[in-house]
Amino acid sequence: MALYEHVFLARQDVSSQQVEALVEQYKGVIEANGGKVGRIEHWGLKSLTYRINKNRKAHYALMDIDAPAPAVKEMERQMRFNEDILRFMTVSVEAHEEGPSAMLQKRDRDDRPRGGDRDRGDRGDRGDRGDRGPRRPREDRE
Repeated sequence: MALYEHVFLARQDVSSQQVEALVEQYKGVIEANGGKVGRIEHWGLKSLTYRINKNRKAHYALMDIDAPAPAVKEMERQMRFNEDILRFMTVSVEAHEEGPSAMLQKRDRDDRPRGGDRDRGDRGDRGDRGDRGPRRPREDRE
């Protein structure tokens, strides 16, 4: 069987529980057609670069799929009819990634506090620079 990564975007109006129900629905389609779903990641509600069907945000979800091609085609066919799904993309991969995806790693990185204990207002002494001396009048600078 082939390996796939499948990402879909659900409308901003649906709740997180409804997105999970969509994932379970399409997981059932894959399993009914002889495949299996591995890792499932909910990336949350994110802003879209451009509006899609009057939506400015969308719920993102990722599924790692190990299934025959007809199972994936059936899942995509059913997604076309669902009005809650804005976009989807399935990519064939050589092997599934271990651990969290790049999107989850980015979110973890973004959640960390920035700057530590530094005080941003005062840079402190710049010992490598000497005294600039008195300012010259404007006509001398030209």
